[in-house]
Amino acid sequence: SSVSFQDVLAILCLVSLAAALDFKYHHAEELEAYLKGVHAAYPAITHLHSIGRSVEGRDLWVLVLGRFPTHHKIGIPEFKYVANMHGDETVGREILLHLIDFLVTSYRRDPIITRLLNNTRIHIMPTMNPDGFEATKVPDCYYTQGRYNKNGEDLNRNFPDAFENNNVSIQPETQAVMNWIKNETFVLSANLHGGALVASYTFDNGNSVTGSLKGYSRSPDDDVFIHLAKTYSFNHAIMYKGTGCDNRQPFPEGITNGYSWYQLEGGMQDYNYVWGQCFEITLELSCCKYPPADQLEKFWRDNKVALIEYIKQVHLGVKGQVTDKNGNPIPNAIVEAKGRPHICPYRTNEQGEYFLLLLPGTYVINATVPGFKPMLKTVEIHDSTSNFSALKQDFSFSEVSIRSRAASCPKTPLYQELEQASAAVKPTLHVLVLTTVMLVIFK
Repeated sequence: SSVSFQDVLAILCLVSLAAALDFKYHHAEELEAYLKGVHAAYPAITHLHSIGRSVEGRDLWVLVLGRFPTHHKIGIPEFKYVANMHGDETVGREILLHLIDFLVTSYRRDPIITRLLNNTRIHIMPTMNPDGFEATKVPDCYYTQGRYNKNGEDLNRNFPDAFENNNVSIQPETQAVMNWIKNETFVLSANLHGGALVASYTFDNGNSVTGSLKGYSRSPDDDVFIHLAKTYSFNHAIMYKGTGCDNRQPFPEGITNGYSWYQLEGGMQDYNYVWGQCFEITLELSCCKYPPADQLEKFWRDNKVALIEYIKQVHLGVKGQVTDKNGNPIPNAIVEAKGRPHICPYRTNEQGEYFLLLLPGTYVINATVPGFKPMLKTVEIHDSTSNFSALKQDFSFSEVSIRSRAASCPKTPLYQELEQASAAVKPTLHVLVLTTVMLVIFK
């Protein structure tokens, strides 16, 4: 079909939009035009799609970047950044646009960025709450109604929770993200917030099983989460100093366990880790939630290196494929590192792939397929982030697999159930706790 002059003009318009990204706030129409412009200018390394719509019907845009932007490729891990889930926390929304700009313009010019994009599929969602952003008419450093979605719901309290029943109605924005997580093999993620300066990590909620009685809710991968949070804070211009904001709570090394800071239910990062097999941390990037636009350039400079270094961590640890004797992939096989079981066991995807983020060291990896004897392999993991590939360790079962039906953990409070189960086994502990409580009361 012939291309009209108007079509050429429209494409040139989009391309020029992509070329000039100012340091200012981009409202819904401008944000959409910018993303479409980037895709028009760099169609080979980008893919733009909407994962759903907000309450008011705005698209939830995601720009995917990489050598194979349209689909998952075996061995290439999936990474995501999500910003602006609180509509009035705005810095993340803008710096993700500048990250997109930096990645596409550096591809094939900067060897590091080129290798990063060739070996990683990067998903960027500049706003999860477009309605809240548009509803924030008067920027404020501390609090506005724009935090919530159009139905007045806090999206970071709206996910299923692993510790207690979260009695909220799941919002369209939340459901879209849950579906997205289910449909992709995400390995690593961060969600970008404002109102503090700290990298906060799982768990945000807790109970006695995760150590909440000591004021810290520890996941089985606590060492990895601390490393991830420090990777961001130490590559940030000032976060690592840990001074926090207005001399309120200081954060040593610029990091904190979510629960230690404050307990929250229905958060997105715990959901990613428990039900999405994806390690996510929460990045609080500015003391002021909605700062003046003339500060955006400095925020970009402060975060640029950290944003890139954090993405590289998706290549930590070990990855591989589980196949049967004919070389066919086995989906839903459980693959875990010994000594760090996930409450909802991590399973292989449709292509039989697994990805486990692990720090350098020696680990025993256990692959389990129902009806077969488990396979154990000892692996020696080195820091592989600079090679842009985790250690590869495949598992080949000598039988032919019967395709097991998709297994997924119920969206119920799994840790609450575990706590109750362990309480039933250890009544003596209960008596001990009760005695201590009684002593404290009487004292």
